[in-house]
This record gives sequence, structure tokens and C-alpha cells, in this order.
Amino acid sequence: MKNLRVVYMGTPDFAVPCLERLVSEGYQIAAVVTQPDRPKGRGRKLTPSPVKETALKHNLPVWQPEKVKTPEFVAQLEALNPDVIIVVAFGQLLSPQILVIPEYGCINVHASLLPKYRGAAPIHWAVINGETETGVATMYMDAGLDTGDVILERTVSIDPEETTGQLYERLRLIGADLLVQTLGKVATKTVTRTPQDNNRATYAKLLTRDIEGINWRYSAQQIHNLIRGLNPWPGAYCEHSGKILKIWRSKVSRSSGSFGQCGQVLSISETGCQIATSDGIIELLEVQPESKKRMTAGEYVRGYGMNVGEILG
Repeated sequence: MKNLRVVYMGTPDFAVPCLERLVSEGYQIAAVVTQPDRPKGRGRKLTPSPVKETALKHNLPVWQPEKVKTPEFVAQLEALNPDVIIVVAFGQLLSPQILVIPEYGCINVHASLLPKYRGAAPIHWAVINGETETGVATMYMDAGLDTGDVILERTVSIDPEETTGQLYERLRLIGADLLVQTLGKVATKTVTRTPQDNNRATYAKLLTRDIEGINWRYSAQQIHNLIRGLNPWPGAYCEHSGKILKIWRSKVSRSSGSFGQCGQVLSISETGCQIATSDGIIELLEVQPESKKRMTAGEYVRGYGMNVGEILG
């Protein structure tokens, strides 16, 4: 097998297992490219990305361009003469000038079964939309957004109670396995390319604040999917007593039927509270009041005075 010379581009912890596998498999990593350090936390201290931390741990050269499309950075990449560029949740689009640099192309690891859920938040939207399966794909990058030819895919089922965080952990490990398999095929020139069917494409748009608010006019199942789809970040929320109440865990008590006004508190118990929706009943199990720690919904009900008959915002 050819000992490929790699430039690796990635930023969040989703991209860490792929980099770790490249190191353990002995690939020549000419450089690791990641986003610049960003302010984080209450002190707004400049913090390196998880990929940068991993690269430094392995004594790999790290580059952090604000924009990868500048002629200066493109020239730097050309000088490295990589056989392949690997991109995993990097956060910037590559220019056509970069795509043609490596002999074996630019390869992306993407957390969906393409062409479904192209874009920035494929795991979140698979859970929010109640999908029963998803997966990871490797593909050759082209000028479009996640539109390139697929190389390999791995399908996984989504548990009905699984959160985005739990699915994220599974997919990032699967992505590392799939990447190594893909590079084996690239090096031995046994790759098969499958063009995507653009007519079947869907887009996983960025999460915005308006998505996080719970609309009680949706069904119990839709609301439950939203809550687990936004766990652990950014979190779904409603309003109670004029304040934001984040909802972290729930369950569908009744999957269908009308039981009261949408958002109405139907019952309160030691474990939580049941809320009416347009179709079915949802039980809240874990919540977080404004500026407080997470707690069980039962603890919240007892401590914050939620009453049967109230309407949540």
C-alpha cells in the first residue's frame, strides 16, 4: 500500500477519531489545518479546537488560516505536495484551486447517508426529523456543498430514545473506520465512485434560535424528537412563569389523541409532568431553569410551583 502523504482539515471533536486513526495507521501527515482559536466560556478565553489539541499532542504541524481560499494559503498547500486532503467537519468550503492540488483528490467524511442531509447539522436533523436510520459517508469533494461522488457508506439505526449526543459519539468512531477503509482503496486504486442523485437531496441547515423553541401545536412525537435532537446542544426550550425553561429529556406518554389545550399541564408526579400537544401527550423528565443546573422535572415542579391547568409558552 502506498504510504499516502496527507493534509488533514478538521475542527470539532467529531473530527478527532479520524485524525487519531491516521496517526495510528502510520500515514504521513504533512499538516493539520483547523479553525483559528475562538473565545469560549464566561471569560471568553481564546481556546484551541479539539483537532488542534490532538495534533499538538502528536507533534503535528498546525495551520489556522482565517480563510483557506487566499492565494497565500493555496500556495502553502501546493508546496506541501499532498497525495490526498482529508476534510472532516472543517467549517470552510474548499476552493476549486485547492480541490485540484492532491493527486488522489480531496476526500470528505460526512455524517449522513448522502444525498440526504447535506450541510452543517446532519446528525441533529436526522434525530429531529424522526429518522430511524442514518450513517456516515466518504466522498470525493467537488465545488458543491456535499455533492461529490460517494466512495463508501455505513448505515446505522437510530434508537427511538437516542439523543443527538449519543448518535454523534457512535458516528464519529464509525467515520474513522470508514476513512481508513477508504484510504486503503484510494492507495490501491480500487475505489468505486457513485454519483449522488440530486433529486433525492435534502439539506441539514444550521440550527438557529427559532428552531429551539417548542411549539406545543406539534404532535407529542415531533416535540420529543426535537428535544432529543437538540440534546446536548443547543437545547429545546419553552417558557414557564415568564422565564426560559430548557427541556433535556422527555417521553411520549400518549402517541395520539387530543387531551387538552396545547401546552397545558395535565398532571404532575414525582418523576415529571405531562403536557398536552396537538396529538398525544408528552411527559417532561429533565429540565433546566434559567441560570440553574439541570434537574428532574419532578424537582422542578416541586421547587418552582408548576400547577395542573397551566399553559406553557
